[in-house]
Amino acid sequence: MSVILQVDRLMKSFGGLSVTRDVSLSVAKGERVALIGPNGAGKTTFVNLVTGHLKRDSGRVLIGAKDISNLNPMQRVRAGLVRSFQVTRLFADMTPEEHVALAILQREKRSGRITGSYRAMPEVMRETYDILDTLGLVALAQVPVSAIAYGQQRLLEIALAMALRPKVLLLDEPGAGVAHGDTFLIENALAQLPDDLAVLMIEHDMDLVFRFAKRVIVLAAGEIIFDGSPRDVTGDALVREAYLGSYADASSAA
Repeated sequence: MSVILQVDRLMKSFGGLSVTRDVSLSVAKGERVALIGPNGAGKTTFVNLVTGHLKRDSGRVLIGAKDISNLNPMQRVRAGLVRSFQVTRLFADMTPEEHVALAILQREKRSGRITGSYRAMPEVMRETYDILDTLGLVALAQVPVSAIAYGQQRLLEIALAMALRPKVLLLDEPGAGVAHGDTFLIENALAQLPDDLAVLMIEHDMDLVFRFAKRVIVLAAGEIIFDGSPRDVTGDALVREAYLGSYADASSAA
């Protein structure tokens, strides 16, 4: 598999405190990777550095062979790096159809035509409903977001990311705030993502992580302490000490 996301020796300090310490990782096309770690490990800082929402001190971020380190967040989106957020950023009065159609028009730099006229664009409508269907949201296409359950709002955020046609999808805690009984919606949505799409997911729900990821990276105190298979991570001594002790013990006992 060819590498599509490369992070090379990323560094960030606030004052005298180093929060991202020489972090390097890569994700190949089609890979499903989970980034985990304790609170305060530097996961959010890492995501913000990679997506351009925070300025790095040093290091590089590449999409394919393209160095995007000096690009702003929107330019990085256009290069193929798309993220979701921990908290939904949706418009309460807009419908899923409107959200996805607007994202498509933004991708094509035609967002000035959103007001009603997108329905006269067969190609936009076709793509909108293909995406909504993939995420299981067609039945809610005309329902205002304010009337949609939170778990389905998280699905809509993934739909918006897909509308931007990413090469790399960075999911920042897609299960956050979702009722435990509804996490299957997130899992089903992730299973429908294109096979060639690289996905890097930051998540605290270990059950979701271990069902999703083929590879797990553990961040602690701003440094990567493990990069390997889900099968091996629970037995790693450093990981158990830093983060997974109780989960690993429960898994062994199960």
